[in-house]
Amino acid sequence: MNVEQLIDSLRADKDFLSCVSNWQVLPAREALYSSWPEGVPQKVRDALTDRGILAPYTHQAAAIKKALNRKDVCVVTPTASGKTLCYNVPILSEILTNDDARALYIFPTKALSQDQVAELYELITAMEVDIKTYTYDGDTPAAARKAIRQAGHVVVTNPDMLHSNILPHHTKWVKLFENLRFIVIDEIHTYRGIFGANLANVLRRLMRLCAFYGSRPQFILCSATIANPGELAAQLIGRPVQLVDESGAPMGEKHIVFYNPPVVNKQLGIRKSALSQARMLASLLLKNQVPTIVFAKSRVQVEVLTKALKEQKSDVLGKSSTVRGYRGGYLPQERREIERGLRSGHVNMVVTTNALELGIDIGSLDACILCGYPGTIASTWQQAGRAGRRMGHSLTILVASSAPIDQYIISHPEYFFAQSPEHALTNPDNLYVLLSHFKCAAFELPFAEDEGFGNAPGTDSLKQYLQEAGIIRHVGDTYFWSAEDFPASEISLRTAMTENFLIMDITDPARVRMVGEMDRFTVPMLLHENAIYLHEGVQYQVEKLDFDACKAFIRRVDVDYYTDADLNVSLSLLDISQQAPHAAQGEVKVTSLVKIFKKMKFDTGESLGYGPVRLPETDMHTTAMWLTLPARVTGDFSNDALQNGMMGISNLLRIVAPLYLMCSPRDLAISYQVKSPFTDLPTLILYDNCPGGIGLSEKAFVMRRMLIAHAAGVVKSCGCASGCPSCAGPVNQIGAEGKMMAIRLLAVLDNLLAQEGEA
Repeated sequence: MNVEQLIDSLRADKDFLSCVSNWQVLPAREALYSSWPEGVPQKVRDALTDRGILAPYTHQAAAIKKALNRKDVCVVTPTASGKTLCYNVPILSEILTNDDARALYIFPTKALSQDQVAELYELITAMEVDIKTYTYDGDTPAAARKAIRQAGHVVVTNPDMLHSNILPHHTKWVKLFENLRFIVIDEIHTYRGIFGANLANVLRRLMRLCAFYGSRPQFILCSATIANPGELAAQLIGRPVQLVDESGAPMGEKHIVFYNPPVVNKQLGIRKSALSQARMLASLLLKNQVPTIVFAKSRVQVEVLTKALKEQKSDVLGKSSTVRGYRGGYLPQERREIERGLRSGHVNMVVTTNALELGIDIGSLDACILCGYPGTIASTWQQAGRAGRRMGHSLTILVASSAPIDQYIISHPEYFFAQSPEHALTNPDNLYVLLSHFKCAAFELPFAEDEGFGNAPGTDSLKQYLQEAGIIRHVGDTYFWSAEDFPASEISLRTAMTENFLIMDITDPARVRMVGEMDRFTVPMLLHENAIYLHEGVQYQVEKLDFDACKAFIRRVDVDYYTDADLNVSLSLLDISQQAPHAAQGEVKVTSLVKIFKKMKFDTGESLGYGPVRLPETDMHTTAMWLTLPARVTGDFSNDALQNGMMGISNLLRIVAPLYLMCSPRDLAISYQVKSPFTDLPTLILYDNCPGGIGLSEKAFVMRRMLIAHAAGVVKSCGCASGCPSCAGPVNQIGAEGKMMAIRLLAVLDNLLAQEGEA
């Protein structure tokens, strides 16, 4: 049964339709073509014709023309609309006419880098020309690195490698920097918040070195759909861009179905789990051989679904190569193998986390199942866009979990379809980030007395500060690096711990092999001793976890359950830096601890019992800002009312704080305590969600009254009756009176903060 027949079958299925809250049909759209712009050599056109590309889409032609005219371009079109051609064509055209020309491609992940190199290499092979294209990342052999530095026309890398390996050793890359004509940055919507601020400053360092070597490259940027692509692109590269956002690519008819699992207990409002319903729907698609991608919210969900679906398609040996799992922690060669299987059509169904949300080429899939709302409108459209042939029908089913946000979206489909995708925000001038990269820039190249750092403000103050700290030395009219450190090694662009644990299979003592890896933060939840570790549906029991050596030793088992653990997070005060009558800012310790794990039966999801987790707690020292409500104004409210109101304010601060602090929501954490150990009062706490802090809480402390006033404005102007995700939160999360309670508490806070200002 093909996907069109399956859609017709589901539309006639009363049981299925009883759970459907909305069935949206997006009509098919014809392709809009244009002619090749002047300046595209015949050799490039012939190679594309041989691959079936007779003419570019209108957006491709517009982007190529702007690029050939030396303009900085940002291309924003849907998934699978051929954005790759927008930069490959002008770059190959330039290299064909100037063999010395060089290009630098920057992708957020290694997988994307490998994928794009393969596509570019195929095109170059078809052209039968000697254009050398290489990937330069952590997996590149040492023997190949020298050849890449000397001969690579196109060097493909990621921000981390550019920051720590290429820029500090620029004297080895003279050929690249002297002749750099193009810089390509793909998937720019991922560069939000602190990650984006770090990349923007890496690009300032890159452009400074280019100027030193006498080149002035132009940028070609690509993005998935976000609300402000032009603004984000300009912030990243420090100069305005020309936007191309009218897609000419064809689109088949898309069916977007909102599915709410059936109720199993009316009194308590309990529904069947999203996991079980996603498995049921995926099983139906698998049975009918509809090529499908299933997005799950966690690694455990990916593995549970993969195991169940593999069993459905297993052969006499119990194996199934047509169903694959895909997530972080798989080894690179395993991920490449799965990607090849998807492109060739050998893999019929893939279950993944958001690891496949980015634009890796995974061939043509007809259906997409989302096990739970991805959290943002932009991510939902990005994941849904992974299914759909250019001219065929496609089906996307969003299966709601019991989470309040999921239930709101599924019950108010008009909210989802009317909202624009979220803004991507970043602040390249964040002082903490700017200072770190200014040090790296000084290490790479001495600063002249009157020299700036891109469009960054206050560079004279930074030079003076670093001189007083003995990090740079002022001689004549130049500032020279004088410290012994290698500053790039101290900065993590993604503000996350990079140390990974290796997972070793010891089932056969004579052949111990590494099967995967896991980040330190996730290890206590999934790799504690006696945990069942799932890998591509295969079960292993963790025999030993060696924290010091960063290794976990696992043995293959066959049991009918899997394990899951919860992370407990607590806050404790270390030091107060600034204080006001109803607010303070200082250092806090965020303690994470896994105490117990639970055993869950595969087929039913029921709990089979618990076990202890004996691992040390992990601490993160960071900075925080908190607001307190005095007992004299909260004493009249019940604890439940107070909790619902404070939860509403927390939700509002998650919306407004990133706008003022120019960061990503994930860079901040916001919590509330009806009686805080800090203060013995109802307290709202906002803290930097990375070790050491990055100045967000200090800025929030200064802007606290603006944040509260804006939050009050958002909730009062929202047209919903009792709360929604755009204001205080869904009513099933904050209660029927939660929105009004949030408004009352915000008024109290605003009045208290106004009195502070007057004092």
